[in-house]
Amino acid sequence: MNISAAQVKELREKTGAPMMDCKQALTESKGDIEAAIVHLRKKGIATAAKKASRVTSEGSVASYIHAGGKIGVLLEVNCESDFVARTEDFQSLVHDIAMHIAASDPKFIRKEDVTPEDFEREKEIYRAQAAASGKPANVVEKIEEGKMSKFYEEVCLLDQPFIKEQTISVGQLIASRIGKLGENIGVRRFARFKVGDVGETIATPKLAGEDKQ
Repeated sequence: MNISAAQVKELREKTGAPMMDCKQALTESKGDIEAAIVHLRKKGIATAAKKASRVTSEGSVASYIHAGGKIGVLLEVNCESDFVARTEDFQSLVHDIAMHIAASDPKFIRKEDVTPEDFEREKEIYRAQAAASGKPANVVEKIEEGKMSKFYEEVCLLDQPFIKEQTISVGQLIASRIGKLGENIGVRRFARFKVGDVGETIATPKLAGEDKQ
């Protein structure tokens, strides 16, 4: 189908993606702007991977209070330069992530941060459930893998579906902003407090050299 220059311009203004990428996304989405935005956000993961090793020593600390003061989040998100940290796009991203944490209550930032104790406990539960089904070993293994993927989606911030747009994960949301702003961006740490809860959720990345799953 024919994609107009006006459509490409609108998509570029909304995403900051290059013109050719916008045209390709619109073509694959048959002119649907919203579908094209999702396509570009998912594609942004490739851009993010190239920048993942770059140092992020700038950024922003933000707070978010929800439910009439019943839930509070303190969050640090890093980027490469103070210039990007001050942009509206970056500040909007930080706000959206803090709001998501308040609503979805993740326990870890990424899969690698899940403690060995939590990992083994969940895996043992899913292994027992799958084995009890009486299915063959190879099927049991696939069921176990599927359950662990679902577990990560429930407890790891970057794997959770973004609260404002369930078709992408928080990790994909960040990747799309990396593609737009041209800098590596990462969640450094967060804390979530809820009135009446015993303790609080405090998530920081696993240190280099610690065991990973």
